[in-house]
Amino acid sequence: MSKISELLSQIKKLEIQTKDLVEGVESGAYNSKYRGGGIEFSEVREYIPGDDVKRIDWNVSARHNSLYVKEFVEENELNIYLILDLSASTNFGFMKSKLDLSFEVAVSLMFLALKNNDRLGLGIFTNQLEKFIPSKKGKRQLLKIIKELIEYKPKSKETDILKSLSTLKNKLKRKSIIYIISDFLSDDYQKPLKFLKLHHEVILINISDIKEKEIPEIGYAYIEDAETGEQILVNTSSKSFQNQYREIMEQKIIENQNNMKKIGIDMINLTNEESFDITINKYFRNKWRMKN
Repeated sequence: MSKISELLSQIKKLEIQTKDLVEGVESGAYNSKYRGGGIEFSEVREYIPGDDVKRIDWNVSARHNSLYVKEFVEENELNIYLILDLSASTNFGFMKSKLDLSFEVAVSLMFLALKNNDRLGLGIFTNQLEKFIPSKKGKRQLLKIIKELIEYKPKSKETDILKSLSTLKNKLKRKSIIYIISDFLSDDYQKPLKFLKLHHEVILINISDIKEKEIPEIGYAYIEDAETGEQILVNTSSKSFQNQYREIMEQKIIENQNNMKKIGIDMINLTNEESFDITINKYFRNKWRMKN
C-alpha cells in the first residue's frame, strides 16, 4: 500500500472511531459554553478590488503606501487550538500508550470543531514548541493537521511546558480555545498559563495511565526516566517502596489540580479506567449547567 493510501486509510479509520464522541457531545453544552455574538477585529490585509471601501484602514495604508483593509470575524466562530505533548513520557501505557490516547482525544476534538464549522490549529511540543500550524476552517485543514500528527517525528524526548507555552502565547493572533493535551510531567509552568488565560480559554487535558501509580513486584530492578535516560536501582518488592511510590504519584495529581484551580484553569483528567468520551461529555455538561 502506498504511503498516501495508508494515510487516507488511517484518517478514514479515525473518522469512524471518533464519530460516537462527536455525535455524543451535547452541542448545546459545547456551544453555550463558548460562543458569543457580534463581530470582532481579526487582522489587516491588503486591499482586493471589490472590498468595501469603508473597511480601509487609512493609518496602516499610509504607513505602507498601499491600501489595507480591516478583517472581521464573527465572535461565534470559534478558534480552536490543539496543543499536544509528544515527549517520550507519553509513550508509556498499559492497555494503550498515553500518546495513543492523546491522539484519539485530539482527533475527536478536531472532528467536533469541523462539525461546528470552527477554525482549527495545531501545536506540537516537547522541550520546546516544535511545530505550529495557524488555525483555518474546513476539512482540508483538518486532514493537513491529522497528516502532520501521523507523520511527525519529535526532535526531543524531554518536556518543558513552561518554555513551550511561552513561545505559544506569542503566536496566537486572536482569542482562542486552547486544549493542551499532556501528562504534565514537567517543572512549574503556571506563569505562561496565567498569561494565556488573560486572552484565551485554556483547558488542560491530563493523560495518565492507571499503571503509573503501581510498580510490579519483580525484586531489585533499575527504573529509567524515559526522557533523561537516568537510572536508579530500587527494590520493587518492598511494601514501603510500593506505598511511597503510590503516594508520590497521587500527590503529584492533587498538586497539579490544586495549582490549576488557583489560577482558574480547568483540568480534565483522563485515564484508561473510563472511556474518554464519557469524561469529556461530563466536563461540557457540567460547564453548561454552571453557565445556566
